[in-house]
Amino acid sequence: MYAYLAVLLGCLLCALWLEPVLRVGVLRQWRRLLLVAVPVVAVFAAWDLAAIAAGHWSFDHAQVLGVWLPGGLPLEELLFFLVVPLCAILGYEAVRTVLARFGRS
Repeated sequence: MYAYLAVLLGCLLCALWLEPVLRVGVLRQWRRLLLVAVPVVAVFAAWDLAAIAAGHWSFDHAQVLGVWLPGGLPLEELLFFLVVPLCAILGYEAVRTVLARFGRS
């Protein structure tokens, strides 16, 4: 029942340690993070909602919590659009930080 949420939490746990250990500064710049996250969430949520309405996309009820947003979007799908970009940004900034420490850019 919690498979989708468990995968999202696993992704977060694998990426969030980069913030305190490497001090990448992503979470300290929360305004910039919001400027990236809001358009991503808006575009992909709209895309999913259109696909759901057209009958091209669906979700396995056994794999989600059962919290449904308007239009038939499960909560986990909305969280996916927040978690995956955050993990990608943390990973990217971690690589930049490590390369900068070794004199490479």
